[in-house]
Amino acid sequence: MRILRIFGKNVFLRLFLSIFFLYFTQIAVAQDDFLAKQYFNDGHFEKAVVFYEKLVEKNPRRTDYSEGLVACYQQLERYDDAEDFLTQKINEGNTYPILLVELGYNHALQNSSEKAAEYYEKALTKIDDNPNFGYSIAFRFQKYSLLDYALKAYSRAMELNPKLDYNFQLARIYGEQGNINKMYSAYLNLLTNGKTSKSNVLRSIDDFISSNPENENNIILKKILLKNAQQNPDVLWNDLLSWLFVQQKQYSSAFRQEKAIFKRMEGGSIQRLVSLGNLALEDNEKEISKSIFEYVVEKTVDEVTRLNAQLNLIDIQLMDTNEKSLVEVAKQYEALVQTHGYKSQTLQLQIAYANFLTFKLDTPQPAIDMLKRCLELPLNARGMAFVKLALGDILVFDKKFNQALIYFSQIQKKLKNDVLGQNARFKVAQTSFYKGDFDWALTQLKVLRSSTSQLIANDAMQLSLLISDNSLEDSTQTALKKYARADLLGYQNKTEEAIAALDDILQNHKGEKIEDEALLKQGQLLESIKNYEAAKFNYQKIVEFYASDILADDAYFALGELYRNVLNEPEKAREQYEKIIYNYQDSYYFPQARDNFRMLRGDSIN
Repeated sequence: MRILRIFGKNVFLRLFLSIFFLYFTQIAVAQDDFLAKQYFNDGHFEKAVVFYEKLVEKNPRRTDYSEGLVACYQQLERYDDAEDFLTQKINEGNTYPILLVELGYNHALQNSSEKAAEYYEKALTKIDDNPNFGYSIAFRFQKYSLLDYALKAYSRAMELNPKLDYNFQLARIYGEQGNINKMYSAYLNLLTNGKTSKSNVLRSIDDFISSNPENENNIILKKILLKNAQQNPDVLWNDLLSWLFVQQKQYSSAFRQEKAIFKRMEGGSIQRLVSLGNLALEDNEKEISKSIFEYVVEKTVDEVTRLNAQLNLIDIQLMDTNEKSLVEVAKQYEALVQTHGYKSQTLQLQIAYANFLTFKLDTPQPAIDMLKRCLELPLNARGMAFVKLALGDILVFDKKFNQALIYFSQIQKKLKNDVLGQNARFKVAQTSFYKGDFDWALTQLKVLRSSTSQLIANDAMQLSLLISDNSLEDSTQTALKKYARADLLGYQNKTEEAIAALDDILQNHKGEKIEDEALLKQGQLLESIKNYEAAKFNYQKIVEFYASDILADDAYFALGELYRNVLNEPEKAREQYEKIIYNYQDSYYFPQARDNFRMLRGDSIN
């Protein structure tokens, strides 16, 4: 019995020592692995090679260690050592084919192209033995930018085993080679065969498309799509053509494709038309946007979709107004209210009509009555917030500041962490600013500077700095009060009065902090009455005299938009956007300035 106990203890001791030894061996390997990679990444190849040699010796089957060792030899130009090591591995039998690619590449590094090609071809022959090697061999060729060999590897593997599908990889290689025609065809084949999704294909070819319809790549894709559409009248080709035309901002051509889709899908894609109409409207393509929304009104069977399209048509009308057109729009709104009445599903109608009565006809009281009636409807929290925001805006217009603050504060408390709640808080600050209660405005704005909405955070920061900067140097806040009054006049669409009020600041408060604010605000108002040259002068004055202040990027962006959209001077527009890209990377306008710059340069915009 005692012998058995002693025997058991010895077995347990040997087992413990084995586990202990194995544990510390693993730790040592892990440490060597870490150091090898670290030295390699830092470019210390002499140190890295020592650890890789140890790792390969302990783990001869680990291909990553073998590859790391070969890479070190090559970085140190120890090509003979790399060749000896690879040859030894290959001669061991059961050759992993990528070693042949590695050996060929080792010769290529020594400018021995014929010898390199010999081993590349040997690697390709291994695919005949086992087509499944095709992917790893091709991928290794891609690693070394040997794209013709990669194409051969993928194609040979698929030829030998039709179940293998490397068309996606082939398409990417064609793109890298600049063989755009083959690339498009390969991606479209994948799509038609159900091997990938439309979104994947569009994401892959987007880098090759620009907004210029005369771009060679755009023309190639258009020809391929039209050819496919003629050979196989599938709605897919209309869909892809519509996408291409949208990228090229050819909304009329996209509209033709969308109508074809709508008819063939028996009215099942009205939202696609709505989205196209909105895109055209955002790009200020009013006529085609109008045609699209008129088509939506005619074809849709959904009440809300029709109403939204009708409201969009009214918005287009209001872009160029005169007294006669305002009377016509008023009649249209009245007719829509009679048709739809007061319902929670059509709140957008009452809000739009109330804004029209207030900001276009200067009759806020009927608008206030209308929205108060809407508050009696059975609304959820967000519906109630939308109505109260609109009502508060109109009360501000009517200088009923305290009533407006009540509604904004209610939304702020009800939807504290919602963007609507944050928007309401900003309106509390803005209304307090108009009232001249600058301290309370600052209190609200400090919270909003960390808003989840970048637009609200940006607006909050600018208004906060306006108040604080112009309170420090002028304890009476005289210029700030004048600016608040001018800002309110602008809000009330009393544009000429607002411009005159800002002139007073520019003449009587020269050199004060508020000057650039007054110049920017006045420039925006001048643009609204189409006095573009005067607006340009204001913006140029800001970038000339206040280039290091917070509004410089606003002025550069405003100038860029003016040159691009109104004055038709794209080169000058590019210069303004470039200033933002290089000098104001933290600007709110940076992403849009970068996209506009690339578009004007002819790049594709992802």
